[in-house]
Amino acid sequence: MEKSKIENYAKSLELISQTEYIDPKTQDFLFRLIEDNSTIPVILIDEKNNINFTKNIDSEITEDSIKLRKYAEKIIHQNMHVEIDLPDGKNHVYYSNSKLLNQLQYFPFIIIALILLFFLFSYWYFKTIRDTEKSYLWAGMAKETAHQIGTPLSSLMGWVELLKFEEIDQTPIQEIEKDINRLKHIAERFSKIGSTAELQTINLIDATQSTLHYLRERISQGIEINFITDYEEINVKLNPLLFSWVLENLIKNAADAMQNKGVLDIEIQQEGQFIVTSIKDTGPGIPQKIQKKIFQPGFTTKKRGWGLGLSLAKRIIEDYHRGKIFVSESSKEKGTTFKISLKR
Repeated sequence: MEKSKIENYAKSLELISQTEYIDPKTQDFLFRLIEDNSTIPVILIDEKNNINFTKNIDSEITEDSIKLRKYAEKIIHQNMHVEIDLPDGKNHVYYSNSKLLNQLQYFPFIIIALILLFFLFSYWYFKTIRDTEKSYLWAGMAKETAHQIGTPLSSLMGWVELLKFEEIDQTPIQEIEKDINRLKHIAERFSKIGSTAELQTINLIDATQSTLHYLRERISQGIEINFITDYEEINVKLNPLLFSWVLENLIKNAADAMQNKGVLDIEIQQEGQFIVTSIKDTGPGIPQKIQKKIFQPGFTTKKRGWGLGLSLAKRIIEDYHRGKIFVSESSKEKGTTFKISLKR
């Protein structure tokens, strides 16, 4: 289209300059062909390489001879021209694509980019819906589990109260009562999944020690648990029931990984505006290829397990407490270190 337009433009120049007499209608027609070009940049260059005429080129270029010469060389290099005979000899009408045509050259790429964006958005949208459905599913299962635990738990509490009046050794009854209270806590934790967690200002040191005190009596004696910190009090906003559940889950997973024999270090440090709790074991480590999968709902490497523990732990820390939980380090030689980062 633009090429034929320039050819008509060039031939019109040639005819007007070479013909001594042209009837008014023809002359008017030729001038209209010349004027019709209002977008395509044109430079008329003679045999001596002189620039005799320009059209549709920015005045900033045409008013500066150096810039004009550079622009002319650029157009000549594109080798788009029409040769015409003028009274002073052979001339060449060099031209370049119009701004509109240059813009249209990028149009297919823009369309492709828009299509890719559409597919990416569609993928993100459906993934979000799917993840939301999964989230509601796990939350529903957690609440139903809490409800199901509640019924036999109430019955057990009643039987324990009756046993207290019997003339028997109360020591095992006291231990049973401790476990019943623990089950109450577990039911409360599951009931809070999917609900807005109530955060309180809690001393993280006391909350962690309380959880460790309970677990020391309930995991293998072959595991040495060390609590390491330089602080006596670090106050953070958290839900103690849910946070304790996260610690229990990580510690029990570590005990399973070490096959109930090894060293477990729980360390609390302050790193800038964050309080970091590290849980480090001496187990065989987590393979690199599955480290990003372990927090996904349903993923488990155990023969018996639903793959909910780490998924719920991640939700509790990141969604409810606005913190971070991640695998900091893992190898066969050094074991695995999980870190929980909470803002002060």
